[in-house]
Amino acid sequence: MAFEFTDTNFQETALDNQGVSVVDFWAEWCGPCRMIGPIIEELHTEYDGKATIGKVNVDTNPEISMKYGIRSIPTILILKNGEVVDKQVGVTSKAALEAKIQAHL
Repeated sequence: MAFEFTDTNFQETALDNQGVSVVDFWAEWCGPCRMIGPIIEELHTEYDGKATIGKVNVDTNPEISMKYGIRSIPTILILKNGEVVDKQVGVTSKAALEAKIQAHL
């Protein structure tokens, strides 16, 4: 299961992380989010030890969502050393996400 980012652990696990973090903003009621969910799970397994890949439930973690101005879901942020370096809004392919991650590893 992909890592679960929360309002309480985001600073430590994503912002203070000296490396790449991929953060999928989603909600259970969101159809497109359910489409991209399995891709996030696969990437979490494939990039274990290379990047922190996980999800933020926007319904239960409003602080992170507000901080990054998340207005549409799914939105995927790629952070490197705590800074946003790339963003994907909406459903995309696994290959496209991998290309974005590889560009920052």
